[in-house]
Amino acid sequence: MITSLQNPLVKQIRKLHTPKGRREQGLFLLEGTHLLEEACAVSYPLETVCCTLEWQQRHPQLWENVSRQAERALFVSYNVLQALATTVNPDGIIATARRSLFQHELKKIDLILALETIQDPGNLGTIIRTATAVGVSGLWMSSDCVDVDNPKVLRASAGAWFRLPMAVTPDLKREVLYYRQKGVQVIATLASAQDLYWDIDYHMPTLILLGNEGAGLSVDLLTLCDKYVRIPLSAGVESLNVAIAAAVILYEARRQRQY
Repeated sequence: MITSLQNPLVKQIRKLHTPKGRREQGLFLLEGTHLLEEACAVSYPLETVCCTLEWQQRHPQLWENVSRQAERALFVSYNVLQALATTVNPDGIIATARRSLFQHELKKIDLILALETIQDPGNLGTIIRTATAVGVSGLWMSSDCVDVDNPKVLRASAGAWFRLPMAVTPDLKREVLYYRQKGVQVIATLASAQDLYWDIDYHMPTLILLGNEGAGLSVDLLTLCDKYVRIPLSAGVESLNVAIAAAVILYEARRQRQY
């Protein structure tokens, strides 16, 4: 039982609250029962699991599963758990794990999502959750997006984080060009576009590009697109939240492919 905030492991895990700490250790933080259930469901390898005795007594089977899946499993006092977690009222368990993102080429090229400079962790987590629900082949992110392992991203994804192939690239333009050369149509939203998002045929392999919440897509990426679409808005409404825009377009693609 770890009860001291000065314990070396406690200090090490607390560093994962920051992007720098996550990069240096190559680890990220999982918080809460639901995320641990999702990690176990896909046999995601865990490094260290820490829980309170009270949590273990409430979830004996899940504790057995995570203990078997992790390299080490430890009991901690609740005040230590509060220090380890980024949430105000942690529910009794946290874990650390290594990311396992795809590196070069997706196994399946069907419906791909690419994001440039998304800054809000809630937006990114929601997009991951939606993309997983739709059945997107994979998600590419520019390196200036919010950290994909930000704790708020994981919470907003509601566990879908573990089920969607994802990668961060320093050159999103290169990746988009790669898929375009393979015959994948590249589509982006543009307020001045003539076509509405439902006018496009999504049956063929498609890559959908979405940009920053305020600035949208860069000119470099816009010039790579085969087609531009807009989402119709009522008078006086300037734009949709990027996560909502992603959901609207992705579900139109799914609708077309089912009928």
